Amino acid sequence: MKALDFPLLADENVHPDVILFLREAGFDVNSVSQQGQFGLPDTQVLQQATEVGRAVLTHDSDFGGLALMGAQFIGIIYIRPGHIHADFTIQTINAIRENAPDVTPPFILVAERTGDVVKIRVRQL
Repeated sequence: MKALDFPLLADENVHPDVILFLREAGFDVNSVSQQGQFGLPDTQVLQQATEVGRAVLTHDSDFGGLALMGAQFIGIIYIRPGHIHADFTIQTINAIRENAPDVTPPFILVAERTGDVVKIRVRQL
């Protein structure tokens, strides 16, 4: 199964236009921000996603640290760099759609974009 095939919970740092793009492309995505849950600690976001069977979509590297410390999770999709423009993130997501390998939970997928090149790394835990 591809990482983006999992239902997603977008962290509050994911631009609303990215969430709209994903929904329009047919992805099952909920958003912490659109649920009105601003400022939740990362541990709670990860726990909430896990409880409802969703992978976390984020620009925040702290989620990887939580996973490596033993937190329960389905998957973490970490997009670098973040907080630029929605179009930049959408182009990175399109690269993930085209190039990401199959994953099995729990997984961490890191997509790092430099210019037009996106490097994708997957860690199965």
